[in-house]
Amino acid sequence: MEMHQVRYFLAVCEAQNFTRAAEACNVSQPSLTTAIKKLEEEYGGPLFHRERNHTILTELGRRIKPHIELVAEATAAARHDAAGFRNDETVRIRLGVMSTIAPTRMIGFLSRLRTEIHGLEMELHEASGAKLVAAMGKGELDVALMAMPALPDSLHAMPLYPERYMIAFPAGHAFQRRNAVPIEELDGIDYLMRLNCEFVEYYNAMGHTRSLGVNVRYTSEREDWVQAMIVAGLGCSIMPEHLPMLDGIGTRPLKDPKISRSVALVTVAGRRHSPALAGMIRVAKRFPWPGEG
Repeated sequence: MEMHQVRYFLAVCEAQNFTRAAEACNVSQPSLTTAIKKLEEEYGGPLFHRERNHTILTELGRRIKPHIELVAEATAAARHDAAGFRNDETVRIRLGVMSTIAPTRMIGFLSRLRTEIHGLEMELHEASGAKLVAAMGKGELDVALMAMPALPDSLHAMPLYPERYMIAFPAGHAFQRRNAVPIEELDGIDYLMRLNCEFVEYYNAMGHTRSLGVNVRYTSEREDWVQAMIVAGLGCSIMPEHLPMLDGIGTRPLKDPKISRSVALVTVAGRRHSPALAGMIRVAKRFPWPGEG
């Protein structure tokens, strides 16, 4: 298997069309087709089914695709390391992180990045989702970890993992006796509003028009203040399930309706990725992200 065959195979997988794949690779379609046929001879069977409107992988093609992707990634990593060695350049990624995303869910991923991207330096910038969107538009960030119900068309989101929204409450609260708390039971509770919380946007995006009916007693943009006030018994607050909680805070999932969000790796659509960012995206695709709950 030669590297141009790897490139052609992955291009067909992406375009699902031999003609478009050849254009993307800047080769003639007969050349691309010949290379794929030689690959099929090497592996002992057809790799693609050609249909009227698109081309799909055969079972054999699906089985070998991850191995071919690893070859491409290893080659790209080797070239990148060689270029970095020649130029003595530091590999830097400016990463924005939404303030409500739990670092505990990201440590394993960041460790994997350090292992697979030689010489990586990462600048972490924490902010609200709205501020991260603005920073990416200005070119101040390369990539961001966000959980927003909607993003502008200028950004592309790659979902990583889902997480539920929970009601957080002080010790001894009536919610502690429940396995889950219906939304309607929030009516009349003393509530601590988190300014950086996107829960209401998710709630509205699901088409729910019923008001939460809570009594907002305090409003703050600082998570530590809100959680300290919960511990002190000053009210409850809705929070993502994996956000680190202070001792003394209990949580239960919400239901009727159940509300969850999707944490995503967000890049600027159409903007050329640096080798480091391309490597980060490849690692994110392979990383064993946890499921919900």
